[in-house]
Amino acid sequence: MRIAVVAEQFLPHINGVTHSVVRVLEYLRAQGHEAMVIAPTYEKLGALGSVDSMDGIRVQRIASIPLAGYPDVRVASCTVARMQRILTRFQPDVVHVASPFVLGWQAIQAAKNLGLPCVSIYQTDVPGYAARYGAPVLENVLWSHVRNMHNSSTVTLAPSTASISSLHEHGVQRVRMWRRGVDTRRFNPARRDHEWRERVGGGRKLVGYVGRLAPEKQVQDLVVLDSLPDTRLVIVGSGPEKEKLRMLLPNAYFVGFLDGDELATAMASLDVFVHPGEHETFCQTIQEAMASAVPVVAVGRGGPVDLVDSSRNGWLYKPGDTEMLRDRVLDLVGDNAKRAAFSRTAYTTVQTRTWNAVCDQLMEHYAQARTVASRARRLSTTAP
Repeated sequence: MRIAVVAEQFLPHINGVTHSVVRVLEYLRAQGHEAMVIAPTYEKLGALGSVDSMDGIRVQRIASIPLAGYPDVRVASCTVARMQRILTRFQPDVVHVASPFVLGWQAIQAAKNLGLPCVSIYQTDVPGYAARYGAPVLENVLWSHVRNMHNSSTVTLAPSTASISSLHEHGVQRVRMWRRGVDTRRFNPARRDHEWRERVGGGRKLVGYVGRLAPEKQVQDLVVLDSLPDTRLVIVGSGPEKEKLRMLLPNAYFVGFLDGDELATAMASLDVFVHPGEHETFCQTIQEAMASAVPVVAVGRGGPVDLVDSSRNGWLYKPGDTEMLRDRVLDLVGDNAKRAAFSRTAYTTVQTRTWNAVCDQLMEHYAQARTVASRARRLSTTAP
């Protein structure tokens, strides 16, 4: 098959959308399919070396500007006519649109005009972020845009029961489940580094968060963990809230942004992983923690609800109840036997969730989308 992948964000910027797109591309290449990527330009490309291809996969760059207040995130845009020309030259069997909003919306319209099946991946709760960024009046407007985009797609793939329910509540049709995979070779308990643990914690239990330091992640809720006895809070990541959080969490160890094997080592070296963000459509870092045999304490809303089996591989706590968050963490750091049992179950939970397995499912969704689009074309040509 020939797959055109349209990504709102891509290399060299690293985030959840980029990570998923790269994994899908690796799979498509390994299975002998032909892919191309349509993605934003980045100012840093010249210094880093142009990412005009990724291991032989062509990347078509679209002019972009930095997002206000978050310069690492780029917003790309082109006309629908130009997007149609790009797709017509490549002649894809399927258009895969990752977390559409601006560039993705142009791709959805272009695919529809060309009669191409379009598979849109719902991955970012942009309307939910609006309130966290101080613009709650935009939430309904943003949901209207999300509804138009996804109802114009052949099918929408969402990563969790919570995100499917939310999309249905806001009028989005033709939604199916497609979860994310986890790299169990990279994220595994063998990477636990006792020297790293000693350097960071000095013999204390390590309770860690991994992710963007941004308002929607609610990292400020971890203030209740900053002074727990015999523990140290570890913050891995970067973002616009970094300096504010340093002041709010004076006892925490801020590692900064990590990727690859360094990230896997940090993750496996934790005793408990925490995630307080209520707007996660999935939460990939929870799977990475579990693959590293680290039990999880996460908010009981959104994607984590599907991933954390309370009292078996971690704990969920009520949204907004930071005292419950604190109690759940204390329960695990204070009981070595319970923490070890949760760790074993967490590890077992994700061992079958490989990227190969979930991308096999993605190919089935592609095939179904092609069938639906083909049927629609036949009906349009036979209509009076």
